[in-house]
Amino acid sequence: MATWSPMHSKPYTPVPYRPERIPAEEALRVAADLRVRMQQRRTVRAFSEEPVPEQLVLDAIAVAATAPSGAHQQPWTFVLVKDPVVRARIREAAEQEERLSYDGRLGEEWLSALLPLGTDMHKPHLTDAPYLLVVFEQRYFLDGDEQHKHYYVGESVGIAVGMLLTALHLSGLAALTHTPSPMRFLSEVLNRPRNEKAFAVIPIGYPAPDAVVPDLVRKGLDQVIVEV
Repeated sequence: MATWSPMHSKPYTPVPYRPERIPAEEALRVAADLRVRMQQRRTVRAFSEEPVPEQLVLDAIAVAATAPSGAHQQPWTFVLVKDPVVRARIREAAEQEERLSYDGRLGEEWLSALLPLGTDMHKPHLTDAPYLLVVFEQRYFLDGDEQHKHYYVGESVGIAVGMLLTALHLSGLAALTHTPSPMRFLSEVLNRPRNEKAFAVIPIGYPAPDAVVPDLVRKGLDQVIVEV
């Protein structure tokens, strides 16, 4: 049986779409509740080693995989890293890159922007959290030795990661979007094909009992919405 690929084209075939309409009163309640719950989402850097049901993570990945994508090509790969040896290799390589960055590669302006976050070159979350998810973007599709273009790859994968973080938070889990730069080492450690490029490293778990987060304030709605 042939596997799905972007090259298995077929004519436009519309099918009915009739989602259940939520009554306005209930919809307003759901929206208000979601707004409150998502306001509580925070990036966490201190994770508990307490076990997490793997199905929670798999379901969140499944949610992410429903994201819209350019030409419906779904240009993403989610690598769930559980092996402690592999995770230790990732942490070692990431901290080596971060050390170079914090020692001058980032530049003063970038370091100044990071100051309120309290970050440094040490990345214990990469080995402390019970799960480590590495998201790769598929820059193009490989069909044997031939490669074919994917469209709006960064936008598509970015939307998927946003949906992933939302699903994780609503399931009671904490996460961190870590983007060590450069990230080429991830393709080598995880033996990914040449068409894939690391997009983000996401530790997943419960916050540590003594976890703290920066005292930050999000922009108000009036600062992010323009009505015309």
